[in-house]
Amino acid sequence: MTSQRTRDRLIERLYDQGITNHFVIDSIRSVPRHIFIDEALAHRAYEDTALPIGHNQTISQPFIVARMTEALLAGGPLKKVLEIGTGSGYQTAVLSSLVDNVRSVERIQPLQVKARQRLRMLKIYNVLFKHSDGGMGWPEEGPYDGILVTAAPESIPNELLQQLVVGGRLVIPVGGEDQSLYCITRTETGFEKDLLEAVRFVPLLSGVVR
Repeated sequence: MTSQRTRDRLIERLYDQGITNHFVIDSIRSVPRHIFIDEALAHRAYEDTALPIGHNQTISQPFIVARMTEALLAGGPLKKVLEIGTGSGYQTAVLSSLVDNVRSVERIQPLQVKARQRLRMLKIYNVLFKHSDGGMGWPEEGPYDGILVTAAPESIPNELLQQLVVGGRLVIPVGGEDQSLYCITRTETGFEKDLLEAVRFVPLLSGVVR
């Protein structure tokens, strides 16, 4: 179920759903999604669906990973990106081949430990990890050309907006029961907010888990 043909079908679905950035497509094609989920679910790795990874968290469906990454890159090449919610490390791995440097924050330490091991196995070395409350970002490493958030707060955290460079983009799901994905661009005078589509993410929670 992790054959090249299975992976190719996923890539075809992404094209069919409107993903057009070939760099994003190539990154998703090259990242072995099956190593980011439990072995018992590996046969479903290349389905276009979210899957559980423990601790009430999920690995996002490939289309959403592609959609968010494409939106983040739409403004041009990015040097430094902040990811809020490392999770399994899959989105992190996809980003790592598309930007110069990734900073990734995760509040659940066991997930972060596994993600770090997976990226090391894939010989990905341009990612730094932090075990912390993601809502505060990682200001010491900022500012960032892009910020990508993989869990939904009720409202957009101002702390994240302030860590963007002018021209930088924040891609984030927002809401409770009904969630929407937004791309927010920092301008010289404020922020421009674009609605992308309806989504379903786990909530962005405060505090840390060891």
